[in-house]
Amino acid sequence: MFSFSISSYLEIIFRSGAVYLFILFAIRFFGKKELSQLSTSDLVLILLISNAVQNAMVGPDSTLGGGIAAALTLFIINYIFKLVMYKNKKATELIEGESEILIYKGKIHFETIAKQKITVDELEAVVREHGVLNSGEVELAVLERDGNISVVSKELKGQTFHKRSKKLHPKFQKANG
Repeated sequence: MFSFSISSYLEIIFRSGAVYLFILFAIRFFGKKELSQLSTSDLVLILLISNAVQNAMVGPDSTLGGGIAAALTLFIINYIFKLVMYKNKKATELIEGESEILIYKGKIHFETIAKQKITVDELEAVVREHGVLNSGEVELAVLERDGNISVVSKELKGQTFHKRSKKLHPKFQKANG
């Protein structure tokens, strides 16, 4: 019932590692904006990619052992990457890129948003999601390494709203309520 072949597991480990590196660099190449702002088409793409690369990782071995070997390989590679990035700033910059200033003192950096493939409409929508009426009222907006956009308004310097937040942090409720 269970067949164990070291060479087939080594092949799964190699294939899984190659797929991991390919996906990592593909995401880096296509832009960090995509990481936190998934549209319906982006979600479909991710699901289809995972299905497309499954066979590339396990090859003809569709056993439980093959699947576990592939998953374990992905977890280990991811752990190693996180450890290297934690200890080495240059590796972090190479893998995740750098934060980019999108708005500074109310002025949009058009060259940066074009490079990051963010439209003015998308940027203005993010600004509003952070509770700021328009980009002219923004002290600083930064595209973070993880793809999120942080916004600090001129009026609320030091306070930001994350688009997933439903309410203010308790320390700000007294000041604003």
